[in-house]
Amino acid sequence: MAEWVNATVKQVNNWTDALFSLTVNAPIAPFTAGQFAKLALEIEGERVQRAYSYVNAPRDSDLEFYLVLVPEGKLSPHLYALKPGDQLMVTKDAAGFFILEEIPECETLWMLATGTAIGPYVSILQEGNDLERFSNIVLIHAARYAADLSYLPLMQQLQQRYKGKLRIQTVVSREEMPGSLNGRLPALIASGALEKAVGLPLRAENSHVMLCGNPQMVRDTQQLLKESRGMQKHLRRKPGHMTSEHYW
Repeated sequence: MAEWVNATVKQVNNWTDALFSLTVNAPIAPFTAGQFAKLALEIEGERVQRAYSYVNAPRDSDLEFYLVLVPEGKLSPHLYALKPGDQLMVTKDAAGFFILEEIPECETLWMLATGTAIGPYVSILQEGNDLERFSNIVLIHAARYAADLSYLPLMQQLQQRYKGKLRIQTVVSREEMPGSLNGRLPALIASGALEKAVGLPLRAENSHVMLCGNPQMVRDTQQLLKESRGMQKHLRRKPGHMTSEHYW
């Protein structure tokens, strides 16, 4: 059984009508960048809980989560309504294996995200540990609209911090945005447009791909990379080229 602790809302950041971040303080156990926790509220006598990745680096005392408002959802509308000083619950111990120590050494590490799944990558890059194993890191954030790229300014700051090691590329599917690719990630990989924009090859011999986000995107990208690039899912007992997160 998960152990729950009380958390106090410190800040709410409403990025758009549907995207928001919660910053909370809580006495959690240490976690590893890339892991997730569960947030919960008591609603009509029931503890309603959902999993969300940490966006903050593990060393930060402020715990940040990036969420999407699902109007008909059981939990997110209530989380969206929280104000500074309000209480919620968080699991004391984090979970998940979407962490760098599970990733084999390679020349180029590709971090692909859609929507709010940018969170674990931001946590990993803000922490900055164990990244010297990779010559190049590519961070891809795909969203529907330019306004949905909530963490782009922070991504750009991280890019400057890593001085050429980190390349970022945004993808917007429902409008044109200067500097962004337009379309869906699998199609942009299939056409070669993603590699051309980033300036690096995506090959089994030198790359590892982390995938987090829309389950359909994850499945389609895995299938494409398997068929066209000879990449296989990475398992502890059988090393491969693709690692994905599954918690929703």
